[in-house]
Amino acid sequence: PAYDEDSGHAFKPYTIKELNGHRVAVIGQAFPYTPIANPQRFIPDWTFGIRETEIQELVDQIRSTEKPAAVILLSHNGMDVDLKMASQVTGIDAIFGGHTHDGVPQAIEVKNAQGMTLVTNAGSNGKFLGVMDLEIQGGKVTGYNYKLLPIFSAMLKADPQMQQYIDNMRKPFLEQLQQPLGTAGSLLYRRGNFNGTFDQVICDALCAVKDCQISLSPGFRWGTSVLAGQSITMEHVLDQTCITYPETYAREMSGAQIKAILEDVADNLFNPDPYY
Repeated sequence: PAYDEDSGHAFKPYTIKELNGHRVAVIGQAFPYTPIANPQRFIPDWTFGIRETEIQELVDQIRSTEKPAAVILLSHNGMDVDLKMASQVTGIDAIFGGHTHDGVPQAIEVKNAQGMTLVTNAGSNGKFLGVMDLEIQGGKVTGYNYKLLPIFSAMLKADPQMQQYIDNMRKPFLEQLQQPLGTAGSLLYRRGNFNGTFDQVICDALCAVKDCQISLSPGFRWGTSVLAGQSITMEHVLDQTCITYPETYAREMSGAQIKAILEDVADNLFNPDPYY
């Protein structure tokens, strides 16, 4: 990967894969709001955005020059943005989406000006595997079968080499990771557009440790859930809080500032237009 001044791309925009004798184009799309959702200092010279027109031009170019049997978009847009994009951009057979961590049990069929695009999301943390079988006849997609498979990791045999690697990586930290911190009185999770129970634990802890009246925490909607009665370990806490800029701050804020932050977050989540 290297920045291409002519195209403005930091990475190769698509790749062609041969699957069962058919050419399949896979386009990658990064999260469009990175400078808003993350500290801008991490990516000071990169520009982002949904780039719907650019995606359409790319799909048209791939269709005409590469002649693929299927075009797939690997997206970090989030489910709502994927659904809108699928209704406006033509020529994409399926969007495999991420970012909002939705476990969507069926592929959603979205009609657009030239046909239909399938939109899927498969959760987070390896809880599910989205399996899409495409039926291809005459050089194009004629049907599909989609399953959202739950992963029962305790019942699956581990790859010995990978298990050895994981064990070696964890070994120096094992005592700390397995340290019991308490017992869950109820199900602890981070899900949905409002705070889950683990979000509440985090915010209560911030208030207690930082001696503040109000605490705010990003609603990441990830992590593995802890069942009622289960021991809460240090690993569970790290699982929920392992971000690349984990600092926490206590500072004075006016009511007007807090109101502006909450309204901005609400606008990001609930604006009728998913692109906003």
